[in-house]
Amino acid sequence: MLNTSDAQILDATFAALADPTRRAVLAQLADKGEATVTELAGPFDMSLPGFSRHLKVLEKAGLIERSRQAQFRPCTINPEPLKEAADWLADYRKLWEARFDRLDALLAELQSEPTSTEKEDDNGQR
Repeated sequence: MLNTSDAQILDATFAALADPTRRAVLAQLADKGEATVTELAGPFDMSLPGFSRHLKVLEKAGLIERSRQAQFRPCTINPEPLKEAADWLADYRKLWEARFDRLDALLAELQSEPTSTEKEDDNGQR
């Protein structure tokens, strides 16, 4: 069970990842390592203020960090919230894989049992 703080971080991460523009920004940063707001906004058909709102959501969720270099504010990806989300998902993946393994075992057991038409009668006849 997550504590309140961890749950809020996870909520902010998934909310930020819910938007395709923000996921694309993270993909750019994963590829480039660092980029300015103008470089990141280039591929998108939206105003710079509109794009900046996406960056603020990513920054608030802790998924990106902005530094200051003279008049530029380059962005970099912060992988920690993504790791926490992946770890949370991994726990559920283990749960479902265990359940599927049990289901596979049950199906294999049921398939190996002879059906009622294949069972022998009292005289050993089918």
